[in-house]
Amino acid sequence: MHYVNEILPSLVSGTGMTLSIFFWTIIVAIPLGILVGLGMTTRFKPLTWLINIYVWLMRGTPLLLQLIFVFYGLPIIGVVFQRYDAALFAFILNYTAYFAEIFRGGLQAIPVGQYESARVLRLTRWQTLRRIVIPQVVKIVLPSIGNEVINLIKDSSLVYVIGLGDLLRAGNVAMSRDVTLVPLVLVGVIYLLLTAVCTIVLKRLEKHYSYWR
Repeated sequence: MHYVNEILPSLVSGTGMTLSIFFWTIIVAIPLGILVGLGMTTRFKPLTWLINIYVWLMRGTPLLLQLIFVFYGLPIIGVVFQRYDAALFAFILNYTAYFAEIFRGGLQAIPVGQYESARVLRLTRWQTLRRIVIPQVVKIVLPSIGNEVINLIKDSSLVYVIGLGDLLRAGNVAMSRDVTLVPLVLVGVIYLLLTAVCTIVLKRLEKHYSYWR
């Protein structure tokens, strides 16, 4: 326990970085995912073509490669990010694409009759989306969103490749310095706790929207 108390501050600090990446990615990527998902369902072909290429690139290449490209590759053409900004930029781009695909599926699952009924009621397109479509889409996509949220917690460990002091990096440093697996065990426990909290919150959200059945 004495050793655990010694390394715990560094692990807590690393957890703070992990949570920062996690929260900002969620806060920015979900709204962007909704917008991009809506763009994928429009009839304006040039826009859907560009969005589909973007989604294909983000989903077809590893997030690790995207992190390396943003931080080490973009400076070659004069685009320089700080480490934290580079991590956020790469994570938001990547997860926006995944969320967009999820929301696209949810939007296409809404029956056409819902839109026709909205037109009969003389609702605007924005009112139709806000009051009729989006509430139903949220319920449909919640399980898939939940999976991505859990993956995001674990994917945040990839920021070590650009030198950010996240939870996993803190554990690796302590393990290499002290030649013991205890830090990695604690890292695993912290990740399990984080995913457990997210799972509980997501289950409550699913229960909240169960009245749509």
